[in-house]
Amino acid sequence: MLVSILGWFSDPNMRWILMGSLLLGLGSGVIGSFTFLRKQSLLGDALAHAALPGICIAFMLSGVKSVGLFMIGAILSGMLATFGIHFVTRYSRIKQDAALGIVLTVFFGIGVVLMTKIQHSGNGNQSGLDKYMFGQAASMMLSDVYLMGAVSLALVLVCLLFFKEFKLVSFDPGFARGMGLKVGLYEQLLLLLTVVAVVVGIQAVGVVLVAALLITPAVAARYWTDALGVMVILAGLFGALSGVTGTLISSTLSNLPTGPVTVLAATALFAVSLVFAPRRGLLAKWIRHRRTQKDVRERLEIHTATVTISQHTAEKGAE
Repeated sequence: MLVSILGWFSDPNMRWILMGSLLLGLGSGVIGSFTFLRKQSLLGDALAHAALPGICIAFMLSGVKSVGLFMIGAILSGMLATFGIHFVTRYSRIKQDAALGIVLTVFFGIGVVLMTKIQHSGNGNQSGLDKYMFGQAASMMLSDVYLMGAVSLALVLVCLLFFKEFKLVSFDPGFARGMGLKVGLYEQLLLLLTVVAVVVGIQAVGVVLVAALLITPAVAARYWTDALGVMVILAGLFGALSGVTGTLISSTLSNLPTGPVTVLAATALFAVSLVFAPRRGLLAKWIRHRRTQKDVRERLEIHTATVTISQHTAEKGAE
């Protein structure tokens, strides 16, 4: 195991891939905190599935596998899906959760049809395009890592610059409007950042599971703190750790997609948080419950003893 770890860090390509996965997880965790708090967890899943047609169309038009072109196509497809969700919920009686499900399945179905057509087209460049379904970080080139790292750092920087505004919009949009903030503008900015976070994570985690990298670290971080700033930092750290762990394991074992392993790593962090978090964890709740039961029993025993002594005193006084 030690030899394998030293081999990972001695390989320049592996170091860059690890750095890209780390920055990807960091940016996804930070953006996912606001998505989770705004109760839009399913939106990330819908945007991820909606990005697949954009990736396929970008490849069909260009004929080459380029992360930059795929990102543009996926962003345009994701924004179109967002418009479709807004249109359905505004001009019909369909609720948002149903609209998300409709858009998710329609766009993903179109993406699968286009992917199948590409695979039977005879184009030699399409080899490896199916990795976008479940992710394959090991297939990333250095230019891809540069792009993913730059986008992830930009996501974190934007969140730092507009942290107070995003905080108000997430918790109390009515109060934010009263303060004169353009709530609609910041909501659209958060939506755009969510789309970008989903798109940039597709190559490493895949279309099917990228939403988990967006939400699971944020949910795990929520168990440890009540402060939004601390939660955002923890979510970024959990996301970074999940990305690095998934990349290392998938690179060690052949034919193992990165996405599922990364999601399992994030789920393991969530399980640890669920059990061992100091205030909200199951273990802490069990300890508090046991202490409460003990206090109740002690108080009951004291009360019983007091009543017994009082009765004996009353009986002796009557005699």
